[in-house]
This record gives sequence, structure tokens and C-alpha cells, in this order.
Amino acid sequence: MNTNHHTLTYDESFEGFLTCIFYLFERKLERVDVVKKSLFHQNMFSTHLEVLTDRVQAERVCRGLKKRLPKNEYKRLYAAFLSEQTEVERLLVAYIRRLFTSKRSFAGDYADDTVLQLTQLARKVGREAHRMEAFVRFKLTKDGLYYANIEPDFDVLPLVGQHFKDRYADQRWLIYDLKRKYGIYYDLQSLEPVTLTFSNASSQSDVWFDESEQAFQTLWKDYFDSTNIKARKNRRLHLQHVPKRYWRYLSEKGGGM
Repeated sequence: MNTNHHTLTYDESFEGFLTCIFYLFERKLERVDVVKKSLFHQNMFSTHLEVLTDRVQAERVCRGLKKRLPKNEYKRLYAAFLSEQTEVERLLVAYIRRLFTSKRSFAGDYADDTVLQLTQLARKVGREAHRMEAFVRFKLTKDGLYYANIEPDFDVLPLVGQHFKDRYADQRWLIYDLKRKYGIYYDLQSLEPVTLTFSNASSQSDVWFDESEQAFQTLWKDYFDSTNIKARKNRRLHLQHVPKRYWRYLSEKGGGM
């Protein structure tokens, strides 16, 4: 058994993280930190190992987790991972290590600090995903593609793709996360991850969009303004339902208030 301290770095994907889990079990590593490659800083007291993503190994770990966990619990672990919080790998490693070695089930035991913290992270990510489903607004581009930008607090694109696929099954669309520099594209058949390189023109530039779309955006904002009676305006309640950071997605807000 190797008792030296190791730091495993990975490519920030969930498959990459699961490959690290496979690696630490296969080599019986006890003292391990798992860190995103982009956040790694060399530590003279730790042996650094870069773990390359292996889909076969990741799938083996995935099957093992699903075998031992209720369906919703596996989803919660994945949602917690998407939080991108600095402590999430440590929490997940501790949880998974116990899951594969403990004889008793502790899933859903909120008296357990690790379970509680992962559940809280998953809930935050879930709330953000629901907000994206509610607040994303597509714009029609000149080539007939419906396009939307997002910049969520957490990496929720993997959680919202199916929602938009079901809702807009007869339209080609692309939702792009400007913060994480990737998107999901629906081609009328399947969802595909994409990356874009923007020119000097903004991703919101009107040169991208169809003239009818620009007219519709203006019409919708004018309608919203005309029905928004100032005397009945409850700003505090409005902010509870539609936080200000989401206004930039809404046609009716015109990017502000």
C-alpha cells in the first residue's frame, strides 16, 4: 500500500475525475488530492501525477457507483461535481472511498457532514439549472439557428440540454456558456458539445441575427414596458423571482431595467 501523499490532476471533465477515482483504487493510494489541472500548484511534499482521461476506466467507476447508489443520489453527486467548488473533489473522493469500502449505506444521511455538504452543493446547482431553463431566451440568427448566451454560476449545461431538446425538438439551437467557453448544439437529432471562437464583434452583435428577430426583440420589450405599471411595481418581489443577474438573458429587459 502506497502511503506517500499524491496529487492527481485531471482535465476538469467528469470522466477525467472518475478516471482519477479508478487510478487511486487500482494503485491503493491512501493520501490523495484530486485537483483540476488548471488549478494545480506544485507541492514539494506531494508526488504529482497527471491522470489522462480513460473512458473505459471512467465507465467502470460509473457502473460501480450506480450499482451502489439510488438513481437520484448518483445524480446528486454529478450535480455537486458541476458546482466547480474548490472542495468538491475532496468531498467526492471521501464519499466514494467510503461507498466502496463501507458495509452500511450512508446515502441520504444528512447527519454525515460529507453527505450534507455534497447535498447542499447539488441543490445550489439544481436551482441554477432550473433558472436557466426558465430564463434562457433564444435569438434567431441569419442562418436559421436559434442561439442563446448564458453565464451561470455553475456548470449547468449538462443538466439543461435534455429540457431544451424536448421543448424545441423541431428547431436547431445552440446554447453557449460564455464563462466556460463551450456550448451544446442541437441538430434536430442529437446534442453535441461545441466550442466557438468569437471575432472582434460581440457574441450579441446584431450582425449575427435575422432582421425579423431584431424587430421581434424590440416589439417584445415595448410590450413589456407598456404592461409594466409602475404604480403596481414591487421591486423586492420581482427580484426574488427574477434576480438581476438573469436580466441580460431576457428580451423583455433589453439587457437591463
